[in-house]
Amino acid sequence: MSEQAIEQTPFWLSDNFAPTFEEVTETKLKVTGSIPPELNGRYLRNGANPQSGESAHWFLGNGMIHGVELNGGNANWYRNRYVQTPVMQNPDVDPMTLIGDMTQSLANTHIISHAGRILALEEGHWPFELSKDLDTVGAYDYDGKLETGMTAHPKTCPETGELLFFAYGMMPPYLTYHRASPTGELVQSEQIEVKGATMVHDFNITRNHIIFMDLPLVWNFDNIASGLPIQWSDEYGARLGVMPRNGSNKDVVWYDIDPCYVYHPLNAYEDGDDIVIDVCRMSHSMKPGVADVPSVLHRWTIHQSTGRVSESQIDDKAVDFPRVPDSIVGLKHRFGYMAEFANGLPTAAAFRKYDLNSGESTAHQLGEGRQGGEPVFVPAANGTSEDDGYLLSFVYDQAEDKSELIIVDASNMGSDPVARVHLPTRVPAGFHGSWVADS
Repeated sequence: MSEQAIEQTPFWLSDNFAPTFEEVTETKLKVTGSIPPELNGRYLRNGANPQSGESAHWFLGNGMIHGVELNGGNANWYRNRYVQTPVMQNPDVDPMTLIGDMTQSLANTHIISHAGRILALEEGHWPFELSKDLDTVGAYDYDGKLETGMTAHPKTCPETGELLFFAYGMMPPYLTYHRASPTGELVQSEQIEVKGATMVHDFNITRNHIIFMDLPLVWNFDNIASGLPIQWSDEYGARLGVMPRNGSNKDVVWYDIDPCYVYHPLNAYEDGDDIVIDVCRMSHSMKPGVADVPSVLHRWTIHQSTGRVSESQIDDKAVDFPRVPDSIVGLKHRFGYMAEFANGLPTAAAFRKYDLNSGESTAHQLGEGRQGGEPVFVPAANGTSEDDGYLLSFVYDQAEDKSELIIVDASNMGSDPVARVHLPTRVPAGFHGSWVADS
């Protein structure tokens, strides 16, 4: 390949972002250190892995799941599998031409478990169900009740077991809210009125509320040559919409905020009449002619009594892919964990832990030539504090050209990983994942 061709290769097709094509199964994996015996289940992570080797944008590759099963202190297997959606049968198709058919998913952004189903997610289409061994079962539409797509970032309420989610549309309805019961029945769908077609990547929940983020990344098909026809709008504005969990459009109260974009919030909770939301905030994104800026940790406080939102910046480090323990989603949190980016690329040089009570943060450095992703928190057995648990993530080692699953003690971020599970291959940089416990 010529030097000119190398310079023109986008980041999402280069180095450890480049796709891998072979589906691998490896059993009885080598482990350095000791896997905590209470970790019985599977760590699963999704990412865009274009089967053709080419894609017009990082968000437009075929979904590939990478997984490791842990049990009784052993690493039983590593598997990577494409999610076998209909798009896989037509590798030359432009995914942007498939909008509207809810089965035509790339299924490339997240993977979750709810009500006994493992679901691979991508925000424009239906989920795709997988077996525990990562075989594709098929598109899942809640027994015909789901008429829209499904966000890649649903929230499972730790108190009720409900799955709360939404969908956005490029044609009306632009935003639809959904609620599924703990046993997986779709029990509520509500159309929410917004001003236009925007990319609504994520949202927030608290014990009693849903908080929508109506932000100025607008679908613009005049910009189709960019691969992903979305761009920043100086005119659209930005606001947060607060609605009771079982409410409808008439119940939404909107609060204006300074223009920005947020791909991922850390968490939200109620503090009396106030609603506190910690987010990875960008001052702008996809703005024509302007380079993107890193996301940094901010706090919004919605003062429902006054109708205003106050905003403060917590730190200036480039961080994203934030997580809290699943047990406190929508409830007051003290700690948050996220990927600390380096070199302008969305891969982690470190995992950073924030103490939101003190404002301090500590990091687990991954080391020279090593790149990680989103740190997923898994609780320790019989934990007594919020940070009693472990952070799991795939880490790529450039010198070895292979990856590991590392397990870090979340209560002692400066220590070496308690375990490193050595994988037989390279795991490309990807998006989001989950711990799916056996119990």
